[in-house]
Amino acid sequence: MKKALIISYYWPPSGGAGVQRWLKFVKYLRDFDWEPVIYCPENPEYPETDLSLFKDIPDNLDVLKFPIWEPYNVYKKLLGQKKEDKINAAFLTERKKNKTLEYLSVWIRGNFFIPDARKFWIRPSVRFLKQYLRDHPVDVIVSTGPPHSTHMIARQLASWFKLPWLADFRDPWTNIDFYKDLNLTSRADKRHHELELEVLRNADAVTVISNSMAEDFIKIFPRPYEVITNGYDTADTAHTPPAKDDKFSIAHIGTLVSSRNPVTLWEALKSLISVHADLKKDLEIKLVGKVDITVTASLENYGLTGFVTKTDYMPHDEVVRCQQQSQVLLLIINNTPNSKMILTGKFFEYLAAGRPVLCLGPEEGDAAKILEETNAGLLAGFSDIEKMKQHILQYYESYKKGTLTVQSRGIEKYSRRSLTGRLALILQQLSSSSNPSGNTYSKK
Repeated sequence: MKKALIISYYWPPSGGAGVQRWLKFVKYLRDFDWEPVIYCPENPEYPETDLSLFKDIPDNLDVLKFPIWEPYNVYKKLLGQKKEDKINAAFLTERKKNKTLEYLSVWIRGNFFIPDARKFWIRPSVRFLKQYLRDHPVDVIVSTGPPHSTHMIARQLASWFKLPWLADFRDPWTNIDFYKDLNLTSRADKRHHELELEVLRNADAVTVISNSMAEDFIKIFPRPYEVITNGYDTADTAHTPPAKDDKFSIAHIGTLVSSRNPVTLWEALKSLISVHADLKKDLEIKLVGKVDITVTASLENYGLTGFVTKTDYMPHDEVVRCQQQSQVLLLIINNTPNSKMILTGKFFEYLAAGRPVLCLGPEEGDAAKILEETNAGLLAGFSDIEKMKQHILQYYESYKKGTLTVQSRGIEKYSRRSLTGRLALILQQLSSSSNPSGNTYSKK
């Protein structure tokens, strides 16, 4: 087998969305004659932990770990948080904070920690991995971000050892939805764009998760971009599906940040339950994951708090069962300028769950196209309250008749194993084209 060194900040016991993509790639890479080697932090600041994910790690996998220093203890002290408090992703805020201190901490983060708060891991990681690679040759280096510090590590190693390098983007860099919230100076903004351009220009291959993300990167640097979406793992749904909820449950799985606050849905539900007594009696809003304070306030404002059942975090194996037993799965696309390119990892698990999807998002976005292609659900635009009401009533009427099902099609290409096959092909092309002589690498 050929070997690939994969540099990732997220690895079990990390929970949440960031770990899933490469955990599942690694799970199936050996099926395609590639042996993965993982490099990750020894002491990371993970937003959640999920011990259930260890079962997906292949036997006898080499996992290299090296300590990382992150400034989060200083950040927590500044905001009056406890050392054991978790740092939420994407500026999610669960309770009121001192706005001045919050602004100051975000400003420091955006302007002094470039490309991100893991920047202090770059130099020691390069030193450590140089020594490792001298003794343990590999054929390809892979970096996955965010955090984009991983790309900085990979770039130096690839240059030093003349190795092919694949840079994988699970999210955009300067076009990520919260980029404007970093409160960057012009100098810091310029530096972020410079580093982003360096990665796009110098990586031997770049993978992204959606067609719109590829189109966005082409505007920054024109080159081929390989689209490998996120996906679902057939092994996760191999059990007998649980019984469906008795209630008309509309379930959202994942974090609900402020840009994902579905005010249109809340307004539609408030209107419908005011005239449909049965819906008011049957409705349940299931929120699994952390919820921003703005979402909580909206639920209270629309009189929907009493319909909500909330779970802060659920292990992934339990999440899969929750998806299968819910009547409707709620997909919310961030209402941000980059909304068309957003394809959340949970979307594809929704497809595998076999339950109808109700989506609030851009009608011309990548998620809308896949919903139509797979016949997996219904979508309403961000401000289209009437269409949202129609979709809810359509699903509710089917629920009352006992016929609420979905006849999706063509989702097999989004299986994790199928997607890993596509990744392996890219790795094979990289290793073959860069090294026709068959040597593992030559030191610079």
